[in-house]
Amino acid sequence: MKKKKVSIIGAGHVGASTAQLLAHSGISDIVLFDIVDGMPKGKALDLSEACPLWNSASSVTGTSDYAETAGSDVIVVTAGIARKPGMSRDDLLKTNAEVVSAVGRGIAAGSPDAVIIAVTNPMDVMAHLLFKTTGFPHHRVMGMGGVLDAARFSTFVAWELNVSPGVVNSVILGGHGDQMVPMPRFTTVNGVPVTELISSDRIDALVERTRGGGAEIVSLLKTGSAYYAPAAATFQMIKAVLFDEKRPLPAACYLTGQYGIDGLYVGVPAILGASGVEKIITLTLNEKEREAFAKSAGAVAGLVKILNI
Repeated sequence: MKKKKVSIIGAGHVGASTAQLLAHSGISDIVLFDIVDGMPKGKALDLSEACPLWNSASSVTGTSDYAETAGSDVIVVTAGIARKPGMSRDDLLKTNAEVVSAVGRGIAAGSPDAVIIAVTNPMDVMAHLLFKTTGFPHHRVMGMGGVLDAARFSTFVAWELNVSPGVVNSVILGGHGDQMVPMPRFTTVNGVPVTELISSDRIDALVERTRGGGAEIVSLLKTGSAYYAPAAATFQMIKAVLFDEKRPLPAACYLTGQYGIDGLYVGVPAILGASGVEKIITLTLNEKEREAFAKSAGAVAGLVKILNI
């Protein structure tokens, strides 16, 4: 059986951390791509030398040549500049759009059957841009943000209740940014809705902290942004695709009428498997939730319009 191949475009903190998780797990070979001379090769060599210690048979290749990504089963796009203090995800829009457009053109020909996971911010828009520049079917292009946002909400709920984070199952809708829509009604602790366990005031506070989760880390680091949790979220999505897990996960998916949205990437719960987004799960929302989701989708649509894609 041929080993799976995952290419990671962008060998910065998120890309390299994702490569580390893959190499440690041994579930695929890895190509780490970056345009910075020597950097992807250096990180790949370092990871390769760790593989014997992890008893991993993964091959790790560093490159600045898109040709080495050919034949990938999954391509993760993390390339772009990171957010700095005081900078919103939207501020990144035009700079990262130029980078991601070039990436889309670079990877499309060599891996025509790949599933693409967009991580670069603003993530929903970058997923849309990759869909357009690669010409891939929309179900094979998705964005990572929902898994990360759900993990952040689960963390804060677990801390609030002093329970293991592993028993919290969070649901997040909307764009990956300040207007994301955590869904307390659908978030459970061992099957019990958090609305039965936490007061509405405290839930509101946890929701606000989740919305600002990335900015909180940026403000603390001062010279960087989050990468451990984004890499872990990306790894979970990669695994769902490589092993055809049919795993329900929140992801930025191209909507074709679901939730009243057509022709736009927005975060929704979906079933992820070998062909990418295999099914979108449609929740029945109340009026307040519908309004919040529509507002979040509208913010994404506004950025897509700016880029004229």
